[in-house]
This record gives sequence, C-alpha cells and structure tokens, in this order.
Amino acid sequence: MFNFLKGVVGGSGGGQKDLPYNIGDPYPSAWSSWSHFRGTSKDDGSPVSIFSLSGSNPQDGRLAAGRNGVKRLRTVRHPNILSFLYSTEVETVDGSGTKVTIYIVTEPAMPLYEKIKELSLEGTQRDEYYAWGLHQIAKAVSFLNNDCKLVHGNVCLESVVVTQTLDWKLHAFDVLSEYDGTSGTATGPMLPYEWLVGSQYKSVELAKSDWVAIRKSPPWAIDSWGLGCLIYEIFSGMKLGKTEELRNTASIPKSLLPDYQRLLSSTPSRRLNASKLIENSEYFQNKLVDTIHFMEILSLKDSVEKDTFFRKLPNLTEQLPRQIVLKKLFPLLTSALEYGSATAPALTALLKIGSWLSAEEYTLKVLPTIIKLFASNDRAIRVALLQHIDQYGESLSAQAVDEQVYPHVATGFVDTSSILRELTLKSMLIMAPKLSQRNLSGSLLKYLSKLQVDEEPAIRTNTTILLGNIASYLNDGTRKRVLINAFTVRALRDTFSPARGAGVMALCATSSYYDTTEIATRILPNIVVLTIDPDSDVRSKVFQAVDQFMQILKQSNEKSNAGDTAHAGSLGLSSMPGNAGLLEWAMSSLTLKGKPLDQAPIAASNSVRPVTTTTAASSETPSMAPVRVSSSSDFADAPAPPSPTLTDGWGEIENGVHEEQYSDKDGWDDIKPLEEPKPSSALANIQAAQKRPVSQPKPQATSLRSKSTVKAVATKDEDDDLWGSIAVPTPKIASKSLKVKTSGAVEDDDPWAAIAAPPPTTKAKPLSAGRGRGTKAAAPKLGAQRINRTSSSGMQ
Repeated sequence: MFNFLKGVVGGSGGGQKDLPYNIGDPYPSAWSSWSHFRGTSKDDGSPVSIFSLSGSNPQDGRLAAGRNGVKRLRTVRHPNILSFLYSTEVETVDGSGTKVTIYIVTEPAMPLYEKIKELSLEGTQRDEYYAWGLHQIAKAVSFLNNDCKLVHGNVCLESVVVTQTLDWKLHAFDVLSEYDGTSGTATGPMLPYEWLVGSQYKSVELAKSDWVAIRKSPPWAIDSWGLGCLIYEIFSGMKLGKTEELRNTASIPKSLLPDYQRLLSSTPSRRLNASKLIENSEYFQNKLVDTIHFMEILSLKDSVEKDTFFRKLPNLTEQLPRQIVLKKLFPLLTSALEYGSATAPALTALLKIGSWLSAEEYTLKVLPTIIKLFASNDRAIRVALLQHIDQYGESLSAQAVDEQVYPHVATGFVDTSSILRELTLKSMLIMAPKLSQRNLSGSLLKYLSKLQVDEEPAIRTNTTILLGNIASYLNDGTRKRVLINAFTVRALRDTFSPARGAGVMALCATSSYYDTTEIATRILPNIVVLTIDPDSDVRSKVFQAVDQFMQILKQSNEKSNAGDTAHAGSLGLSSMPGNAGLLEWAMSSLTLKGKPLDQAPIAASNSVRPVTTTTAASSETPSMAPVRVSSSSDFADAPAPPSPTLTDGWGEIENGVHEEQYSDKDGWDDIKPLEEPKPSSALANIQAAQKRPVSQPKPQATSLRSKSTVKAVATKDEDDDLWGSIAVPTPKIASKSLKVKTSGAVEDDDPWAAIAAPPPTTKAKPLSAGRGRGTKAAAPKLGAQRINRTSSSGMQ
C-alpha cells in the first residue's frame, strides 16, 4: 500500500537538487503541518508555490494524509481550486533515521491571511472584495459537495490561498473524502483523517464523531459549517480560537448575517447549501461581483449587452478597488479583446486602466494587445484604435509602427467609409515620425495623392495640412518632387475654400524647403491669383503668404547685393519672424475643434482647423459649404520628433547615389495605382472640374502632344512621379484658352495626369481672364532632383 501511494505522489528522488524547481522564502503560515514556500521553475523562471510536508516515520499518519491530499489535488480540477503542477516524494537519511518529504508544486499563490494584510482594504471596497472571494470559495465547495459528492472537511482561513490575479482558491485536501451517506453498509469514520482538523472548526456532530448522524445529513453539512467559520475569520480579522466565538456576529455584514446563521445551524439537515448561498445571498449582489462575473461569461452575451457593459466600464473601474482592477479585470479585458469577444468600446476601458500602470508594465501588458488589435477586421475596433491613438501612439516603438502597425492602418486610406479614411489620415500625424523612408516616400505619399482628390472636401483639406506637417520627415529629393505640386496644382485649385486656404498656409509653413527660383517662378504666380478669391479667409491668408515670400526674396536680394551668394538662393521660413506660429498651425490644425474655417479669424496663424463634411462644395460658392469638425482626438501637444536619419534607398537618391535609378518609371510609377470603384456623382463633379484646363495662350496649344508623344519624351527627359506629372508651367501673360484635352488622352499609368482644377472664380468675372499664359515653352514637370540641377522648375 505504501509503495502504491508513493507511486501516486510521484516517486522518490535524491533530494531538493532533483526537484525541477527552486525553493525560495517561506510564508509565515500554512495549513496544518505543511510549509508553504515561494518558488520558481528551473526551466523558465516562472513563479510557483511549493508545499512540503516532512515526517521521520514512513508510516506517519500525517504523511498518509498528505499523500491523500496530493492524490485528490491531482484529480480534482476546478477554476476555484488551486491548480496542481507537480509532486514528488523524497527520502533522505537524517542521522540514524530516514526522513520522508512530500513536495507539491502549484500555481503561484499566497495565504489568504497574508494577502488580506497586504491589501489593507477598507469600507465598501473591502466588503466587495470579500464578497467576490467568498463567492469563489462557495463555488468550489458547491462543486465538491453537489457535483463530485466529496466532503472537504477542512474549510477555514488556512485552507484558502490567493493567486496573482487576486482569486481565492481552495486547497488543503488532506482530509477530503467521498460522501458515503447513501451506502447503507458503510461503517466507521467517513473522514479517516478528520483528526487533523482543529476542534474549533468541527461541527457539533463531527466533534462527537457521530458518523450515523453525519451519514444521514446532506453532503454539504460539514463544509457549510466550515464556510461559516471562514466568514467569521475573514470579517473579524483573526483566526478562530474556539467554537463559541462564532456567536459573536458584530463584525458580520447585515446583508450576510441571515445566511451566516443558517450555515452554522445546529441541525445538519437545515444548514444552507453552498449553491443556494451563491444564488440567493443579497451580499453577493455588488458591482465587483457583477462586473467580474460578466467578464467571465462574456462570450455568452449578445452584442447589445456587451456594448452597454463596456461603455459603463471606464467609470465603473474608478469605483472598484484599484489593485483588483489591475490584477483581475485587466487580464480578463485584454484576453477578451485579443480573442474577439469584446466590442470596440472595451478599448477605452483598456487604455484607462493601462494609464494606471508604470511605463514598463504598460509596454509589457498594453502595447502587445494594441498591436494585435490593428490586425482585426472589425471596422469598429479599427475606428476606436485610431480615435485613441494619441493615448498610446508615442509609446509604440518605431520598429513596431513601421513593420506591424502601418501595414494594417494603411488599408484605411482606401476604405469605403469616409470616417475611417479621415481617422487614418489624422493618425499619420503620430505615426509618420516613426515610419522608414521607404514607407514614407513609397507608400504613404501614394495614398496622400489619392486623398487629395477624395470626394470628401474635409479629407482633401486635411491631406494638405498633414502633408505640410510631415514635410520635415521626408528626404530632400522627395520634398522637391512633391510639395510644390501638391500645394499649388492640387490644393490651390480645389473647389473647397478651406482646402485652398490650407494650401496657402502649408506653402508658408514649408517655405524653408524652397529656393528663391521656385518661390519666384512657381509659388508666387500661383498664390497671387488668389488675392481675388471669393472667400475672404483665403484672401487674407494669401496676402500674408505674399508678404512672407516677398520678404524672403528681398532678403535674398540684399544678400546678393552684399556679395553673400552662398545662402541667397536658399532662404526660407526659418529666417522669418512668423516661423514658430506657422509650424504650430501645422501641428494643431488636424485636431483643434471650434468654428468652421470660413468663420475663423486670420490674425492668428494657428487658427486653421480640420474640417469634416459630407457635402462637396460648389466652386462658385465655396464659402457657403457646410463644415463640421469630427476629430475626437487631440494631437496639438505632440512634439515634432527630429527628422529621421536617411539610411535607405530614398536617402541615397538625394545625395546623388544610384542616380541612374531615377528614370521615368522610378519611385512612384513602379507601384500601380489603386483600383477604385466608379466615382460617386459628387466625386465625378470634382474630377470634372479639376480636368478643366487653365487659360493658356494660343501659341502654347502646339505643345499639346498625343499620348504616344508624351510617353516618348517622358522616357527621355522627365521624372514620372505622382506629383511631378502635374507640375505647373511658369505663368505667362496671354488671354486665350487652350482646347480641352479629352479624357481618352490622359495617360493610363499616371493617376495625376489631368487633375488640375480651374482657379477659384467669382460669379461676376471669371478668373481665367487674368491668368493667361505666354508663348514661352512650358517648364518641365517636377521630378527627382538630379545632380547639378539648381531648381525643380528646370531652370539652370
């Protein structure tokens, strides 16, 4: 018999050195003769609990009871019973005798009494946590009594431990035995090891060893009495000294008192079943118990219940014990989000709880979950992630953003939902500084070129603002190919007046990247015509811009006259007094909430606000377009990170390395334009307006070539890129217009071949009357910058 039990426990070994766990410091208390130690696994260092029981006589009754406890703990599994991991029995020679030690390794836990002192909860929070713990132990007892027909026989404070998630779990199974009350032939003790139980914890019939009465009682009679003893010890704050102390009910909550008295009934058959205690007790009906119970059965709830619950959860967490929220609710919440059982509002609760963690814990526990959520196909989850990106975006590493997050976020640029497209656009304010040059220049700018002709006016406007804001993160070659074309040909000719205003301000904010030749030949001619824009807000911004760029040219002229030609051609916004204000506008313009752009004052340079609208504005009445602010996040306070070091292929190009790679099919055109569905009527109107040509002189009409001729010349002399293909020729003086090229003449491989919109017009007089072109040949369009080229306009 002894050999059989030894085999069940796990066999003998050579001592602690053969135990695959390291034994650490002991806890002050443990049940009966057991010792409770902290421990770690030798394999991975994970924490465990190690219980040991020693005896000098192999036939010692305590060792026999310990072997019974090991066997029962291995075979009985329940969420509220301590999880078994490993066991062994070791024999060592101790002087003249042999010492036998039984080891049980379980999940990490600490004695309930020690955890209660550590938490030091008071008032309502203490009662709620005790209610949750008692609820768990009552479920474990009910499982043993009602489902397994087992009697624990030893429910008390020392037989309960608390895990790292603050769950209460039942252990100390040495006395546990089958209930044999249904057997008419059973004789002798039903609990062979009941002598291990302290007399203060024994019910009346167990203290008298009245086994006939015990067998006639229900299976829960003995353990219900033990539950009553546990309740007394928890609320009194001390261990039970003698049975008579159970009559002192001063510390028992009033809502629990009737159930407490029924648990300790002198008549075994009238004692309250643990299952009835769980179902009917008023004491267990509180916020903490209800919240954790809802989270544990979340998969059984419908979407309406989930939404309602998670919308209330952020406020609810403020009322619950902080440590329980962090150690119990938070793991449940992260698991629910990762496995898809939680709805989008749960993300708000996750971020709120995460804000209570230290920076190290936040990185380890919150960010991995967020990164996984970006791969979700649930559009509501994606919207929630983007709405709250200002709360966690700065904590994401550049590598995680570039390799794991951005590929999933980028799908939102082409989403059919305008809200998701707008949120994706605004999220780039946080992500762009963390992207590599390949993603910035090879992917992000492709999407921005599409959004500049989006059917939503607000998205077009915010695209211009964003491009001006992230210009500092682009390399020099990309900036020269993109910025002027995007701001002049696209933004300044938009039919939506806030988009035109954004284009003017973006030019001002990025003026440090333009040389004097570009300012004089490409920027000023395009913004001066807007001095008669129908919208007063746009006109005010234009006059500011004209003054600023003229001041740059004047400074350049003064330096040239003084003989300082080294910097004369590269003056920019950095030398102007208004630099800080314009950059602040670029940072805040995506997130500030307030009046529509048409109503915003012009005096402050940071007064431009992001706009969102669902109605395309007419080119004739742009100032009357409905405008609304839809951003729910605020990125205004986010500092601009330093410009990233250029270490990849995009950076080499600006230094002249591998110049031959910039042929007419480099950079942009090697990626096929995204296939788009048939445009809506609103978008069709916008595109039609943008295809109307700007007035040109008649002799210039001879420069229009057939599709094949354009391709042939481009192959030789021009850099075909998204914004370069729409470069504007230097304005001339003429009065007649060119013939409109048919849509069939637009190049199929160039998504921006014919998007130029007419300049803003007034009802009284078309603007084209004052925007004629001269007979001078058009300047080549802007492409990748080659060595020895002094300006992007083609001038030497």
